[in-house]
Amino acid sequence: MTDPTVSRLRLIRTTGIGPVTYRQLIARFGSADAAIEALPMLAQRGGGGGRSPRIADVAMAEREIATTTKLGARYLFLDDAEYPRLLAEIETAPPALIFRGDITHASRPCIAMVGARNASAAACRFARQLALQLAEEGTTVVSGLARGIDTAAHIGALGGGSSGGTIGVIASGIDIAYPPDNTALQERVATEGVLLAEQPPGTEPKARNFPSRNRIIAGLAIGTVVVEAVPKSGSLITARLANESGREVMAVPGSPLDPRAQGCNLLIREGATLVQSAADILEQIRPFDPRSVRSPIDAYAASPPEDASDTDRQRIADLLGPVPVAIDELIRQSHLSPSVVHTVLLELELGGRLERHAGGRASML
Repeated sequence: MTDPTVSRLRLIRTTGIGPVTYRQLIARFGSADAAIEALPMLAQRGGGGGRSPRIADVAMAEREIATTTKLGARYLFLDDAEYPRLLAEIETAPPALIFRGDITHASRPCIAMVGARNASAAACRFARQLALQLAEEGTTVVSGLARGIDTAAHIGALGGGSSGGTIGVIASGIDIAYPPDNTALQERVATEGVLLAEQPPGTEPKARNFPSRNRIIAGLAIGTVVVEAVPKSGSLITARLANESGREVMAVPGSPLDPRAQGCNLLIREGATLVQSAADILEQIRPFDPRSVRSPIDAYAASPPEDASDTDRQRIADLLGPVPVAIDELIRQSHLSPSVVHTVLLELELGGRLERHAGGRASML
């Protein structure tokens, strides 16, 4: 019998298997081995033209596991008891994370702190002080180990002693430091806090991985604080993802004369909470302290799967097009059960005909 860790990793590393698809496959088939066996049939139903996803082989998975272990890192799967509860609640929660450090930092109240890479000296100083005060109050500060505000947030939180902590989420493999000048800080986060990576070891940071990294930062935290940011930036993407997940979005106001403050001022105008101190942040998050609701959740809870007919498949395909549409809208307009709609979307995705988008939307390719 195949090692369950190897099987799960094979399914996760299979082409076309994203977080949503992985969760649905496990909910439907009960195990990674059964899901892998069913992939060719599902892809054929989805119109894959005889093509099936390229399934990662056992040797590849075993090599990755060996490399991860050699690096002193561990895997954290979605159904593990230690998997961060708030992160597990988002639709696109990573099926597996690779981490170094003490994962219990993620079980404390977490606040994400993000901002400009080319932040002003004043903003960096403020972020550092804010993170220090939050850590001293027993809060874990989450950020992305980028230059500027991220760096200041991690440094500040690391000075908060054992009462708090910090989590660094990176867009590369667990063994790759980016930017290179944060190599020492990344190692310190890994030894004194927690370093998290979704990508396999050896993966270089690529532009497409940063939005994925941002959704982990937002998903881990009760709320996200933006300290300084331009209107179109990764920091505002993180804030949007936090808002879509029902988390608190907070922003530090800045001078209207400084372009780096425009993003924060825009967030406040659109409804984000204005914060100027750690006390302001704590006042916002304490009613939602996850320590009061730490009951286990079933990461693969789902309605019983239903097979779809050819008529059902055609009805869903007719409703889809190149413009992303909410899956709830597909359910409403098709008059089919949610289980049937999700089954058809799963088949279409495995057949290479469907693309999933943020906010529970999908489009045809």
